[in-house]
Amino acid sequence: MSRTTERTAAVSGTPGQVQAAGPVAPPRVSARRRRPGVIALSLALIAAGGAGVAVLLLQVGHRTEVVTVVRDVQVGQVLTNDDLGKASISLDPAVKAVRADDLDSVVGKRAAVELRPGSLLAPSQVTKDSLVKAGEQLVPIGLKPEQVPATALVPGQKVELVHVPAQGQADTGKSSDASPQTIGGRVVKASGAAPGTGIVVVDVATSAEDGPTAAAWVSAGALRLVLAAPDGN
Repeated sequence: MSRTTERTAAVSGTPGQVQAAGPVAPPRVSARRRRPGVIALSLALIAAGGAGVAVLLLQVGHRTEVVTVVRDVQVGQVLTNDDLGKASISLDPAVKAVRADDLDSVVGKRAAVELRPGSLLAPSQVTKDSLVKAGEQLVPIGLKPEQVPATALVPGQKVELVHVPAQGQADTGKSSDASPQTIGGRVVKASGAAPGTGIVVVDVATSAEDGPTAAAWVSAGALRLVLAAPDGN
């Protein structure tokens, strides 16, 4: 057989011989069906997340102009423009602060509490009334550390000034079970404890008639301060 015939036979093949394999078809992959409910839930979550981010950005970006305290103001002191300033802050709705637009309405009023620089001014911290009213007198009372109530003394708190015998003096001529003399009063201001001694000075407003008596008790060391009931009784 000639070489030409052999090549032809090799190409065409003969019965019983295995023919060369053809191209292999890729495996069929069926498309996964997406359930409409899952798609709807995904879209809803994406929308909710976007709305939450938008609300957060709005809250962070919203700022309020408020009134601030720029220097120390004592209780009862009349507020001036020099005592107050303005600041733009992100204000929580639960925080009660005087808005900057209302600054003129608080100038000329009195501080109901001691004001510190850097703090926000709240409406409850100012009053248009004098802390010492007409017909009253102010009596300063020094209290030793053991005489200071554990409850904080705040302006407006009602107290009783109780007369007690001075140390080393006997209460002669009176029955031991007699009720002590008392004078009603109202706290105007309480200082911090003095360094070293711990003495706290409390300014108490009393009636003009009782003021001199209370001052005499203080001078004699025969006075104690007692907190009155919340309703004043």
